[in-house]
Amino acid sequence: MNDQTPSWVRAEPGKPTLNGVNWGGLKTLYIKEVKRFFKVQMQTVWAPAITTLLYLVIFTVALGRGGRSVLGVPFADFIAPGLIIMAMLQSAFANASFSLLVGKMQGTIVDYLMPPLSTGELIAGLVGASVTRAALVGGAVWLIMLPWPGVHVAIAHPLTVLWFGLMGSLMLAFLGLLTSIWADKFDQSAMITNFVVAPLSLLSGTFYSVEQLAPAFRAASHANPFFYVISGFRHGFLGVSDSPILVGAIGLLALNAILFAACYALLRSGWKIKN
Repeated sequence: MNDQTPSWVRAEPGKPTLNGVNWGGLKTLYIKEVKRFFKVQMQTVWAPAITTLLYLVIFTVALGRGGRSVLGVPFADFIAPGLIIMAMLQSAFANASFSLLVGKMQGTIVDYLMPPLSTGELIAGLVGASVTRAALVGGAVWLIMLPWPGVHVAIAHPLTVLWFGLMGSLMLAFLGLLTSIWADKFDQSAMITNFVVAPLSLLSGTFYSVEQLAPAFRAASHANPFFYVISGFRHGFLGVSDSPILVGAIGLLALNAILFAACYALLRSGWKIKN
């Protein structure tokens, strides 16, 4: 009789009974998070795409006339990849900074803590959905730009585009997750958006080459991780960049590892989550 008792009955209280990765739970969390933002896709996917297109129109009309070029390419072609990845970064942050924060505010955080998911699986589900939203936004912007007159967004190095798009989206997803753990209200999350994410993305060479800056400002730009994301992503389209591609690729990978470790440590400790 005892030999037929399920293992979960014999398990000690508080001892995990699932071995390996809980793929079913991870898939469920990922689908839940994707459905959450996709239900309002006009706001979460297409609105950022239209806003980015307006940036393109304004800057090309204001600064792109007269055959102006940057790094040897037309100005419109120069800023287009930067606008695509900037929209992706902001979307990844917005998605990751929402889930846990709204759960804390509405008292539904238990929906994330009670399921049999490890800390790593919880991070993978939340971050994976954020990267998915970033990819959808980037794809929408790219599709809108394809037929746009005077703009060429043909991809020269697909692997470079994929790598820097992934690294940038992961970086902002981890940062958004850290924000959602720390913040207690939307004002605090908006503060990070307005005073950290927006300035770093706008002042990272999206609309200009950092080689045109004074030495002090150029050095500050090279300390900005957003700069390496945008410059590397642009290289995938144009084949030119104003940063060392290999340094940026390795540096972003290391930075994402650090951000993942920070997210893991905070979620595992339950700081501002399980109180």
